[in-house]
Amino acid sequence: MLTLPNILTLSRILAVPILVFLLWPAPEPSRFDYAMAWGLYALMAITDYFDGYLARAQGTVSKLGVFLDPIADKIMIAAVILMLVFTGDVAGYATIAALIILLREIAVSGLREFLAGIQVSLPVSQLAKWKTTFQIISLGAIILGNALPDWGWIEQVGLFSLWAAAVLTLITGWDYLRVGIRHMD
Repeated sequence: MLTLPNILTLSRILAVPILVFLLWPAPEPSRFDYAMAWGLYALMAITDYFDGYLARAQGTVSKLGVFLDPIADKIMIAAVILMLVFTGDVAGYATIAALIILLREIAVSGLREFLAGIQVSLPVSQLAKWKTTFQIISLGAIILGNALPDWGWIEQVGLFSLWAAAVLTLITGWDYLRVGIRHMD
C-alpha cells in the first residue's frame, strides 16, 4: 500500500492545508506567499502526473491509488478554487466558471458512487483528462499572476483557461450523466 505512487498521492492531499495557508489573505497580500503557493501547487500538479505514470510503469497500480488519486485531484482543485474566490482573485463572471467546475465535480462523484453501488464502472475519458489539465493550468496561472503582478498576461491566461476548463467540465459532465442515466431505472 505504501508504494511511491501512493505516497505521492497522499502527499498531495496532505499538502492542501499548507497551500490554503499560503493563499490565505494576510492583512496585505504578499507576492512571496503567492510565489510559495505557486511552487507548492506546481509540485502538487507534477506529482499528479507522476503518481499514475509510476504506478503503471512499475506495475504497482493499487486499489488504494485508484481510489485516492481522483479524490486528491478534487480536494486540490476545490480548495484552490475556494481560496481564489475568497481572496477575490477569481471574481465577477469568472466565479461562474469556478462554480461550474465545483458543481460538476460533486455531481460526477455522486454519479460514480451511485454507479459503483450497482457495479457499473465509469472510466475517465480522454476529454476529462484534458479538463483536469486546463483546471490545473488555469489555477496555477492565476496564482502565479498574483506572484508576478507586473506580468498581467499570466493572470489573463489563467482566467481564459478557467473558462476553457468550465466548458470542458460541462461537456464531460454531460457525457458522464448520459452514461449514468442509462443505468437508472
